[in-house]
Amino acid sequence: MIHGKNFIGSELSAEGSGSFQTFSPLNLTELPELFVEATKMETELAVAKACEAYKIYKKKSGKEKAAFLRAIADEIELLGPELIGRACAESGLPEGRITGERGRTVGQLRLFASVLEDGSWVEASIDPAMPERKPMARPDIRKMLQSVGPVVVFTASNFPLAFSTAGGDTASALAAGNPVIVKVHPYHAGTNELVAGAIIRAAQKTDMPDGVFSSLNAFDFSVGQALVLHPEVKSVAFTGSFVGGKSLYELAQKREEPIPVFAEMGSVNPVLLLPEKVKENTAKLAATIAGSINLGAGQFCTNPGVLIALKSEETEVFKTELANQISQLLPEKMLHQNISKNFERKAKYIFENKEVAKLAESEKLSAELQGRPVVARVSGADFIANPNLAEEIFGPFSLLIECDGTNELTEVVKAFRGQLTASVIGTSGDITTFRDQIELLQEVVGRLIFNGMPTGVEVGYSMQHGGPFPASTDGRFTSIGVDAIKRFVRPVAFQDAPDGYLPDELKNANPLNIWRRVDGQLTKEPIKN
Repeated sequence: MIHGKNFIGSELSAEGSGSFQTFSPLNLTELPELFVEATKMETELAVAKACEAYKIYKKKSGKEKAAFLRAIADEIELLGPELIGRACAESGLPEGRITGERGRTVGQLRLFASVLEDGSWVEASIDPAMPERKPMARPDIRKMLQSVGPVVVFTASNFPLAFSTAGGDTASALAAGNPVIVKVHPYHAGTNELVAGAIIRAAQKTDMPDGVFSSLNAFDFSVGQALVLHPEVKSVAFTGSFVGGKSLYELAQKREEPIPVFAEMGSVNPVLLLPEKVKENTAKLAATIAGSINLGAGQFCTNPGVLIALKSEETEVFKTELANQISQLLPEKMLHQNISKNFERKAKYIFENKEVAKLAESEKLSAELQGRPVVARVSGADFIANPNLAEEIFGPFSLLIECDGTNELTEVVKAFRGQLTASVIGTSGDITTFRDQIELLQEVVGRLIFNGMPTGVEVGYSMQHGGPFPASTDGRFTSIGVDAIKRFVRPVAFQDAPDGYLPDELKNANPLNIWRRVDGQLTKEPIKN
């Protein structure tokens, strides 16, 4: 049963006078439960508990932290239909999507658990002492990654599980050895509460310190701002809009001690349509792209928001096929009123630019909170003159840019700022012919996709989900996959430290049997005195 309180570590608290309700896109009504907003004192207590928990949690072994993450996954699965039903009610997403997202969420937790059990993620590096080296002796220097302290996670609206309370940001921060304070997304506060309860139960079952996890309700920005500005908070993770992410980043830089804000802020994910491939199977290509545009009502940060093609007879055929596919698509439910209103406003605004024409729109009338799929077109020259036309429209929208020749294509590609992804749709011949343009795209993306759509992100060891600004605030890091853990650590070197003081990862005997770089060579062998 939903109680609407804040989790201050394992303690339930509802001291505030303000409250809010969540809204269901399914039946267009508010859900009955009231969620009490956290007060300033409750926020302070959550951070204080996180600081105390950090002293204990950072010393937990990889196996102990792994057991914690696996227990979280187990507790989430034990929530069963209650969690699925609540997430569907608060997001309007279908049961199949939410069930799949739950699988991804628990899969991420178990993946990080396996990384912790292996232990090599700390990148242990050892340069043993060389006292006889001339002209100067070399000291013993050993380095590894270690946790940073309390992390604040802002949850995303479009993934109520996988990018939310126990999503990739929380999983990776906990895996790195940091306590986490979640600022609840007000549109899925009930879903958050169920998952937060699962995390607390897992912490208790695995003997984790009180305060290793907290969850604070808030409808406005006050609690989030207080957390970012709190001197004991050491890092922030955010997934959402450019405006929201940039605001948090700037706020964190105003602190006496600036801290990193790892914000993933969206992208238009340009798709480069090369001529030989367009000619191969135009109808199938058009259907694939249309489906990707409308997938989940276009509410993905990897939605293909821009298509780039050369003017040609083949492109004309493609346009006809794409228009036909878009016109037949069914509008899908959007997540909440703000997203729906912003989509309608931005889609309307882009057509106020006289150089932009409507290529196609769904012939199916949309009901309230449904996004009506639409594709626009613009010439390469007009886009070069106004690259702001490529600003993200969060929803089932895409802009086709038609280029008059290779030189114009090059200038169009040069106009793009940082993106999460870019896709290259081309034959091997296309890829050879347009290699220069592809390499230009590579400079501004985190992931370059060949002959595939950007929607769909694999959670694994090699994924890079992040790109140069403005796609994210720090393109060196990923928010999805194993390397997401590196956002919430810092390297520490130990010089001439006694073996008894060193962490197990750096001890001579290598008691954890992890891979280490000794004198530049990867090995699991112990170091002989």
